Parts: sequence; structure tokens; C-alpha cells
Amino acid sequence: MKGTTKNEIYSWLKALAFGFIVAIICRHFIFTPTTVLGESMAPTFQDHDRVIVSKTSTIDRFDVVVFDAPDAVEQYYVKRVIGLPGDQIMVEDDVLFINGKALPEPYLTENKANNQLVKLTEDFLLEEKTGEATVPAGMYFVMGDNRLKSKDSRIFGFISNDSVVGEVKFRYYPFDGIGIPK
Repeated sequence: MKGTTKNEIYSWLKALAFGFIVAIICRHFIFTPTTVLGESMAPTFQDHDRVIVSKTSTIDRFDVVVFDAPDAVEQYYVKRVIGLPGDQIMVEDDVLFINGKALPEPYLTENKANNQLVKLTEDFLLEEKTGEATVPAGMYFVMGDNRLKSKDSRIFGFISNDSVVGEVKFRYYPFDGIGIPK
């Protein structure tokens, strides 16, 4: 009886150690949880929403990403990728133009409806904001969905691919907002 109890305990310890190691590896290389801070991504994400970030995703235009804040130590920002390497960007009359083509931004619909008297995004050319005519290789141009209250590439410039932690894939808190973000 004594030997079987010992074996059972040993078996449980091995299983727990294995589970712990797998969890550490997954969190370090595959995904990580994080918290959205601030209102710059409203209404897509609210302050203190909890999300899962995929560290293995390929970043595409309009993906929501988490990256190291370029103007603060040990902080992350959550923003939407607007410009990819090689893109020319312009906003005119609240319309986004990428490489001369107007692109819809459906994630701004609610903010536009709530701010009918004010443009959400000031008119600008990429070169006016960054000194570059196109997004450089290995860089992204990002903006928050709440354009009136977002500290983003219009202020701090491009973010490097190396600073990107990953793409937001899933919201798990608050419970009434659980799901895949749009």
C-alpha cells in the first residue's frame, strides 16, 4: 500500500511538472495574455479588456497588434496596423488612402456616428508625420481606432517588426465581450 501511494504521488508530480513546462513554453513562444490599457482602441477594445495575443501570426493590414511602446519602458501599446512596408499613406476628409486607393475602415463606423461634427482623423500625408514617403522595410504604421484619443504612429512614428509582441486573437474578459475581435 505504501509503495502505491508513493507511485501515485510521483505520477502526479511528473504530470504537474510536465504541464507547467508546456504552459511556460506556450506562453513564451506561442501566445500570451495581456490587458488593454486606455481608450485608444474604443469601441473595438475598452480599457482593461483582457486579450490573448498570438506570437506566431503573420501581420497583415488592419490586424490589431500588441507592441513595445516606443516612448516608454516596459509598456505595451495595442493598435491597428494601417501601413505595411512599402505603403504610401494619406488621410483626406476622414478617408484612408493606401497607395492611392481609398480603403474602408468599418471599425470606425461607431466612432464616426458619435462624432459627426468632428473629423476622426486629421488630414495628413505619411511624409508629414514621419519624414518618409513610404513605410520602410521592417516597419509598420499603426493607429488606434479611437483616432481622437490615440497616441500612435502619427505621434511617435513607425514601429519596428521586432517590437511587435503579436496579434490580438481573442478577448476573454469582460465575459459579455468574449470572442474574436472584428
